[in-house]
Amino acid sequence: MRNKSIFNTPDGKNHAVTFFLIASLFLLWGFCNGMIDVMDKHFQQELHLSLAQSAWVQFAHYLGYFLMALPAGTLATRLGYKGGIITGLLLVALGGFWFIPATHIALFWAFLLGVCVIASGLTFLETIANPYTTVLGDPDYGATRINLAQSFNGIGWIFGPIAGGMFFYAKDNNGNSIGSQTLWLPYTGVAVVVVVLALIFYFVDVPDIKLKDKYQSQDSNNESTASVWNNKHFAYGVIAQFFYVAAQAGIFSFFINYMTSQVPTVPKSLQFTFLKSWFDVSKSGAFSISDQGAANLASFGFIFFLLGRFSGAAILRKIDAHRVLGYYSIINIVMSMLVFMKLGWISFCAIFLSYFFMSIMFPTIFALAIYGLGSRAKKASSYIVMAIMGGAILPKLMGYVADKTDISRGFIVPVFCFVFIAYYAFSWPKLSNADSTKVSLSESSH
Repeated sequence: MRNKSIFNTPDGKNHAVTFFLIASLFLLWGFCNGMIDVMDKHFQQELHLSLAQSAWVQFAHYLGYFLMALPAGTLATRLGYKGGIITGLLLVALGGFWFIPATHIALFWAFLLGVCVIASGLTFLETIANPYTTVLGDPDYGATRINLAQSFNGIGWIFGPIAGGMFFYAKDNNGNSIGSQTLWLPYTGVAVVVVVLALIFYFVDVPDIKLKDKYQSQDSNNESTASVWNNKHFAYGVIAQFFYVAAQAGIFSFFINYMTSQVPTVPKSLQFTFLKSWFDVSKSGAFSISDQGAANLASFGFIFFLLGRFSGAAILRKIDAHRVLGYYSIINIVMSMLVFMKLGWISFCAIFLSYFFMSIMFPTIFALAIYGLGSRAKKASSYIVMAIMGGAILPKLMGYVADKTDISRGFIVPVFCFVFIAYYAFSWPKLSNADSTKVSLSESSH
């Protein structure tokens, strides 16, 4: 009888060290994504951009994912997990160091180029790391591993906005903004860390584990030849991921705008010394949340996101993954509508709850989409990561609606995204021809 362990594969090998190295990549791209979400407001102020114009930051970020997803999948197949990871890390480092000359160029396109290059590197990491976590141990614990790794991602999301707020909204002793001069610092720090990670991965063992394909026969080279698009649960899963990332990017990127413009007047009793930078006093004397305060609240939102990941991992062990995804989608439809209806503090709380209920969506959709694809999962993963391009489109549309009305009304756009995700979730058993009473995330690694 073999020793079952979360990090032990059926052949008895333990992959704990490899798993936690891979988990560090989740933390890395969570941190980078968290900084992106507080960058929009910085450029709105420094370059006098509209909400729709500042959304070019999100567009450049997700364009990098779209352009590099297929090359990343192809290289991962040819170079293996290790080669793909090192390639991705070096691209991230290149983008991070680019922010040094970009600061001297001081033009919007220069910063957007750096954002796009970093995202291109992150594409390699996401394409490889998400499916890889499901195979680094006993198949029965696939759900546990992917959600544990995604929890590291949640930690990165928490600290990203804090770093962004510190440097993007930095002020001198006279209260003047110096964010344009300090914006390069966190990205250079990321680049240095990433170079160290690349060296570590170069010297450690990263095994290329093969999986059985549940849907297609394989040729003599143990490679499935049929197109992944023949599997409806995958094809619809790519669309669902497109809409999920679209909704997430829209909500995250305009969080600061919402907090600084839509939240009711804050009681002056909260003006404690240690919270002084969190608030501004407007010309009318109203006490409102400052840009840096909103960036800090974004980190608080990601605490909800992280809590959702941890609790979701436990729930997914008891309830079928597609059902959890469906229920959470319905709740997020309600939360977005509460923000749209401009209900004051109720809407304020609804945004934080949406963070909680969005938490498990990306890994759950990912796992449901690649369910049973075996060796085709690498190629399939590249298409799912390509679907992240949804994050480039929705912020533009949401920003357009907000410019014409206000940011609260812009939350009608994510509603339609969550409607499709709910449809995919409840249709998944039929699309996958799997028994809904037995399928769970852990089976995605079989």
